[in-house]
Amino acid sequence: MKNLFKLGWVISGMLVAVMAVAAEKAAVKPEAKAEAVPVAVEKKTADQIVQNVCAACHAPDGNSVITLNPKLAGQHPEYLFKQLNNFKEGSRANAVMSGMVANLSPEDMQSLAQYFSQQTITLAKAKSNGKGSLGEKIYRGGIAKTNVPACAACHGANGAGLPKQFPRLASQHADYTYQQLKTFRTGERANAPMMMVIAAKMTDAEMQAVADYIQGLR
Repeated sequence: MKNLFKLGWVISGMLVAVMAVAAEKAAVKPEAKAEAVPVAVEKKTADQIVQNVCAACHAPDGNSVITLNPKLAGQHPEYLFKQLNNFKEGSRANAVMSGMVANLSPEDMQSLAQYFSQQTITLAKAKSNGKGSLGEKIYRGGIAKTNVPACAACHGANGAGLPKQFPRLASQHADYTYQQLKTFRTGERANAPMMMVIAAKMTDAEMQAVADYIQGLR
């Protein structure tokens, strides 16, 4: 009997020891995992984006030397921002520009719009559509027989446009303006319904004349 009692005490003691070790382990908290530290992403300035993305086609100061590429200098920032957004979302179709804006954030586009709006546009001259020309008559008075309104009604007598509504046209390349009028007429450019209706009523000769006149506005 004594041996049985001794065995019972031994077993009890072992159980107590095991429980104590388990409790001690449970009390030890696992080491906290180190939290990942976010890596700061360098924010590009408008100057950097212009040099890397825009300058090749539009020049660093927005005065493009390629006449099929628009001058951006002095353009209303609201208009520039809208066009960049339209290219990005696809409502203004252009394979080159869609690729250019693909990686631009809304903040990038706002910065670019502000940057180019603050540049000074290089003034130009009309080739042949000066005072009294067909181009002037269309710009200032429209085309009565086809119900084409005067360009000046929206874009101003001197082509300065109206912020938040209508772009500046003065001194824009005639080649670019003519090309845009044609794409409005064909529907290739569809992000300005009013211009699509107007352009649909114009002949190539009328478009060329008014585009040349606009180039000489200042």
